[in-house]
Amino acid sequence: MLSEATRVLAEDTRRTVVLMDHLGLRVPLVSLHEHNEAARTDQALAWLGEGEKLALVSDAGTPLISDPGERLVRAAADAGHEVVPLPGPSAVLTALVSSGLASSSFVFLGFPARRGRDRDRLLDRVAGSEETVVLFESPERLDSLLADLASACGEERLVSVARELTKVHEDVFRGTLAEALRYYERTPPRGEVTVVIESLPDPGPPDAVDREVARTLARTLVHEGLRPSHAAREVARRLGLPRNLAYEIVQGLGPE
Repeated sequence: MLSEATRVLAEDTRRTVVLMDHLGLRVPLVSLHEHNEAARTDQALAWLGEGEKLALVSDAGTPLISDPGERLVRAAADAGHEVVPLPGPSAVLTALVSSGLASSSFVFLGFPARRGRDRDRLLDRVAGSEETVVLFESPERLDSLLADLASACGEERLVSVARELTKVHEDVFRGTLAEALRYYERTPPRGEVTVVIESLPDPGPPDAVDREVARTLARTLVHEGLRPSHAAREVARRLGLPRNLAYEIVQGLGPE
């Protein structure tokens, strides 16, 4: 594919030129990264309109997966140009497969927000997810993420933390969130990190429960300022409910 391209759009031309030299290719390189993608997309569409063949290369893995290129691909497809994918290694799938957690249904949520309501919403979503969740995180913020996940999901929720996948220092930790937090407090992580979190465990068919009592308690806890994930855990604890049912009740609360 690269040998057929008229130009190669690269996230970092300094990295891509190493690949091109290794392959013995002399194709013009053009940068396309998060800071210039809007302007570069218009230029790329003009080149495509003139009949050129463009290739898009990311620094590592598959383009668009937490890498630039989404705007360009959408614009090219909307303009009627053929888009031919050639996926590279994906940390999302590699980490999922190596985690030992359920892989038939999962969701990838990218990098979590660092603070505020966006982070709270993500933590609530992970805590109540019926699908395995995959996140990216920087090594410097892994401890904070694991601590917040343990608070939102419960310390016994299973997690896999994969580092430097497909590289020389590849490492995969599997255990509970509490165990992962203790481990990485003693062993500061390095390199690229992918976190895979177990889906909300299914406790089986619930016993009969007074949903109105549970809703009343849930609404009271939320009004007291508890995040939905914390309110659900407290409803489950006080009333002896399966946690997934408690999450369902809390998430179903509407305006009074």
